[in-house]
Amino acid sequence: MGIKILKIEENVLSPYVKPFSVFYEEDGREKRWDCIKTHDSVACILYHVEKKAFILVKQFRPAVYMNDSDGFTYEMCAGILDKNKSEEDTMQEEILEECGYDVPLSSLERLFTFYTGVGFSGSKQTLFFAEIHESMKKNRGGGIHDEQIEVFYLPVSKAKEFMYDESKPKTAGTMFAIVWLFERYKF
Repeated sequence: MGIKILKIEENVLSPYVKPFSVFYEEDGREKRWDCIKTHDSVACILYHVEKKAFILVKQFRPAVYMNDSDGFTYEMCAGILDKNKSEEDTMQEEILEECGYDVPLSSLERLFTFYTGVGFSGSKQTLFFAEIHESMKKNRGGGIHDEQIEVFYLPVSKAKEFMYDESKPKTAGTMFAIVWLFERYKF
């Protein structure tokens, strides 16, 4: 897949991000901070039991591309909370759409919520865990509509090497979730 930037323009009418400035006083000094209001989200670290692998998604992220990269990132399956659905229902839907596995709601383990983008958005992400079995496979995944998501199986034996490989852009949340799994399973 070839990437070609056609143009870059200011966007103040996005349904996904709303820029704003906060003017405040700290220790008697007036300050300004530019922020972006974004949707909160969910993400899930998936462990495929038969394959002994973590399931991640590889996808193109224009913002990463604009920061001297090929733009492809390795991430947990995730989605924004924009459809008036519960966190669990949203996570279940995203796993099916992105990875092709139909995970029962009872198999989703809610771990905790943390903040992302603390310097500009302060949005929250709720992290889930699920064990995946091949019997849950319903389709090839890859996203919906015009999403181009590649399901990426990361063998447990390669996970620590992967975490430190700077040539494979990944989020801190993804790295933390892998560490969490190592603590849980003692691989």
